[in-house]
Amino acid sequence: MSRFRGIWQASLNATKKALTWNVDDWIPPAEKYIFNFSSKEELKKWHLYSDAEFGGLSSASLEIKDDANKSSVFSGNLSRDVTEGTKWNITRSGFCGMRSKKFDGFIDLEAYDTIALRIKGDGRCYISTIYTENWVNSPGQMEDNSWQSFVFVPKDNWCIAKIPLDHYLPTWRGNVIEAKLEMNPSRILGMSLSVNADGGVPGANSGPGDFKLEIDWIKALRTQ
Repeated sequence: MSRFRGIWQASLNATKKALTWNVDDWIPPAEKYIFNFSSKEELKKWHLYSDAEFGGLSSASLEIKDDANKSSVFSGNLSRDVTEGTKWNITRSGFCGMRSKKFDGFIDLEAYDTIALRIKGDGRCYISTIYTENWVNSPGQMEDNSWQSFVFVPKDNWCIAKIPLDHYLPTWRGNVIEAKLEMNPSRILGMSLSVNADGGVPGANSGPGDFKLEIDWIKALRTQ
């Protein structure tokens, strides 16, 4: 009888252990890496774009910095000029950007409230963009929804720029959508960083000419 009681007790203990869970296992970590920029393989996740695709004369590059830090450098030249005789009827030029390739599926940032970037800049104002599944625009439009926020980058010093997700505004081709909309952070398709010759926050460097932004990583943070 004692033998069967021992088997029963062992089975009961195993069942209790299986039903026991730690609340910490259900809480996501306080931060989540989205991108790092420490290798050429990581840079393959990004592609460049500029007004040159539409007859502009701006140019950009994205390269690994050749030093111990192993960060990346997004740099180039902004020009307001347009190629003479271009077939594109562009109304503005002077922009460059780097955009991530689409994730394999979605990245879920529902548990987070802030995007953080470790960057070193040139005193210009950059634009951080988050792309989400298209539900704001008409289903017939193939473009992703875009949510944008300015990032002012102090000159020559590394800093961690933190942007609350609720500071990102819905935009359509660079223009803010004047409607009350909410981002769905569980359905993020990709991100980008871009720079314009004009615009930005007061006090930031602007105008045509060279730009340079060093990037270490992009993370999602849970600050609340």
